[in-house]
Amino acid sequence: MKETVTFQSIDKKDEIVLPIHYNHMIQAMIYSQLDEEVAEFLHEEGFRKEKRTYKLFTFSRLLGRFNLDKQREQIKFNGPVKLIISSSYSEFSNSIGNSLLSAKTIRLGNNRLEAKELAVERETVNKDEIIIETLSPITTYSTLLRKDGKRFTYYFSPEEREFSEIISNNLKNKYKAFYLKDAPDEDVSIQPIGYAKLSILKYKGFIIKGYMGKFRMKGPIPLLQMGVEAGIGSKNSQGLGCVKII
Repeated sequence: MKETVTFQSIDKKDEIVLPIHYNHMIQAMIYSQLDEEVAEFLHEEGFRKEKRTYKLFTFSRLLGRFNLDKQREQIKFNGPVKLIISSSYSEFSNSIGNSLLSAKTIRLGNNRLEAKELAVERETVNKDEIIIETLSPITTYSTLLRKDGKRFTYYFSPEEREFSEIISNNLKNKYKAFYLKDAPDEDVSIQPIGYAKLSILKYKGFIIKGYMGKFRMKGPIPLLQMGVEAGIGSKNSQGLGCVKII
């Protein structure tokens, strides 16, 4: 389920000012608006597949007119902004939608906002090949060892074989964690259409590399559906891997 929320500043300036790297603020706002039981379940437990835990929600970048102030490391939105929140977990979608609409004041950083509009859409995958467009960067990575024994994080590009392999395995794990049954055996493949743009963001001081663009995905319909709803790749609940079908 995808929910597109239109936010507007309550303050007279009609301006929303955030740090350039604001994903952690969006995530905190979402958790603060959830029903206590849903928030506690996702934060403390989530959907488990062996040692891995999945939140099964993601969100887009903020969409609206903006100016960048690189000197102050700020982004200033002028007028309303839209945020797309996507999940395969209906309790989450119901909770966040109802809460945002009923809240008189929504805090996002130092901004006081109100939700002016909420549009709900379910994107249904009905074929084993789709074309998607990113609403936030897709990231895939692996933790490797240097020669000196120290660990480091390597982020894969869409041109590397591991990019598609990690996404396929990730979708299978999400499916099994959510539905508590084996995922389809067939793998999912994902290939960029044209140029995939590298996007580098900071999340609570950590550097994350991802890619924006259009991609062709092939694979079992249930796994494609999971990706469209819960996000593609890793770190979805941090605002990565949110996509739409085009």
